[in-house]
Amino acid sequence: MRLMQILLASAVALAAIPAQAQGQSDAPAEAAKQADAGLWVTLGTRGGPVASPTRSQPSNLLIAGGKNYLVDVGDGSAGQLAKKGLQTVALEGVFISHLHFDHTGGLPAILGLRFQTNPKNKLKVFGPPGTKELVDGLVMSMIPGATANYGVEGAPAANPRDQVEVVELRDGGTVTLDGMEVSVRKNSHYSFKPGGDMARRFESLSYRFDMPGRSIVYTGDTGPSKAVEELAKDADLLVAEMMDVEMMVGLVRLANPGMPDKAVMGVETHLRKHHLLPKDVGEMAARAGVKGVVVTHFAGTEPNDPHHMSYLKSVSEYYQGPVIVANDMDEY
Repeated sequence: MRLMQILLASAVALAAIPAQAQGQSDAPAEAAKQADAGLWVTLGTRGGPVASPTRSQPSNLLIAGGKNYLVDVGDGSAGQLAKKGLQTVALEGVFISHLHFDHTGGLPAILGLRFQTNPKNKLKVFGPPGTKELVDGLVMSMIPGATANYGVEGAPAANPRDQVEVVELRDGGTVTLDGMEVSVRKNSHYSFKPGGDMARRFESLSYRFDMPGRSIVYTGDTGPSKAVEELAKDADLLVAEMMDVEMMVGLVRLANPGMPDKAVMGVETHLRKHHLLPKDVGEMAARAGVKGVVVTHFAGTEPNDPHHMSYLKSVSEYYQGPVIVANDMDEY
């Protein structure tokens, strides 16, 4: 009974925001309020590396102050944007949590499609150390197509380097964008030796977006992390990853039947240490005192599976607020 009460309260509390954001009120005051609160759209909700026929790879759209930002940019992001009625030229910026392929695989398409449609603004790409190296490589891959242009002899070729700007962020960094304060903390998705070369080269980041009317924290990929809990303190919405480790290990074995047992064990260790189990999500949300939780980067059974309810039950044992597992194209 307790679980059903939580599910009902979660649906009411978290679905109220999408309903308002979809334009059910034409009052200017309500529109201004919505603009201050921002709108979060879960474009892609499937954690990698195994692709899903029903969920796109990790990607989110944040609409804040009338500007459109991607938060992570997994494979299929451009198509998911189009479902929302937006083309790539409408983007102001991209925030990348870390450089794993399931979070960056859609960036080549975003850069290439923007190049083909002559955007008026530079795309700002914010991300951890290594982001500039990533973008430089993607831009280099665009040079042959840009040089060939549209196949017209003698046509001037634009330089794709002129259309993108990279800002690398580290633990504790901040950015101010049109009234929105963005803060980052290094999370526990990577476990490089402190002070070592790999720790200097790479970080995995969680983001906090403070808008005039609402605060949203995006964990990205992380294991249990005190730093992320501090970042999420009293936030209105925590957008958290969540992992069913047993299911994912089974999918990895199925997708790679010849994978050695030692390698599979390494995958399982990584999933348990560097990702959040349902109980971890509940504990993090409770300690941070957030007002609501949306689960994305979801790797688990779907709602038509009886086991699906156990995820929310596990979260609710630690966190008493509203929580929901997002689907692609949900709005909050």
